[in-house]
Amino acid sequence: MENVLSIINLEKNYGKFQALNSLSLEIRPGTIFGLLGPNGSGKTTTLGIVLDVINKSGGDFRWFGKPADYSTRKKIGAILESPSFYPYLSATQNLKIIAKIKEISPHRIDEVLQVVNLFERRNDPFKTYSLGMKQRLAIASALLADPEVLILDEPTNGLDPQGIVEVRRLIIQIAGMGKTIVLASHLLDEVQKVCTDFAVLRRGKLVYTGSVTEALAGKELVEVLSDDIDRLRRSLDDFPYVNSVERDAAVFVVSLKDGKKAQDLHGFLIENGIVLSHLLTRKRNLEQEFLSILAAHD
Repeated sequence: MENVLSIINLEKNYGKFQALNSLSLEIRPGTIFGLLGPNGSGKTTTLGIVLDVINKSGGDFRWFGKPADYSTRKKIGAILESPSFYPYLSATQNLKIIAKIKEISPHRIDEVLQVVNLFERRNDPFKTYSLGMKQRLAIASALLADPEVLILDEPTNGLDPQGIVEVRRLIIQIAGMGKTIVLASHLLDEVQKVCTDFAVLRRGKLVYTGSVTEALAGKELVEVLSDDIDRLRRSLDDFPYVNSVERDAAVFVVSLKDGKKAQDLHGFLIENGIVLSHLLTRKRNLEQEFLSILAAHD
């Protein structure tokens, strides 16, 4: 199946500063793709280039297997920064203005307001909306042309917990409509909850790409504690299936190699005469995986 977006050796220089360095990336249709990286890693620059709002210094990109042109851009809806709405106009009135600017029919306004759960508030002034409602209206504006791809830059930035949950559910709902979603975010817990695939950028380079499920599969963390801490620590070093051991408050957190479980570690410790006072299994999360990926590319 043809990729929705193919990025080939993309380069971007700002004077002597290289924001993107030979970045290559592929995004398949039907995915919710998370673009991750520390501040300054090139996430927003990448999105700006593929949306033709930032000029590239080198390399190329293709939408739906073709060079970007008017026909491909019509298939893409995007929010790169907080859009401006007229505060004293209603949601419907604001979307009519946006439809006119985009030269598209306003016939989908009621439909997209229902999608983002703002239909009941469609006649209320924008200035009365919460931050979460304002963000959902921005997403509605990006959906007006019924795009195949939706690009969101930090869609939950600045929102309270309720707003974050609302936008998360909306992203999953939109993906269920058959649309591909590309989002840049620094909220790794949210990315883990909504994304099917992700990529990690560092200093303008791609350092990892893959599915969320595969990245977290088989990676088990085990909390252990014993009255004899020194002996426990030595025994953990002797267990051949340990990736790493870290101290977290009062307990040791043990990362086990793929396929090994807490019971394997527990059995080894019992054989070595270690009686545990605490044993708890944690599932590795995307934040831990993200930090491990970055540490490996320092």
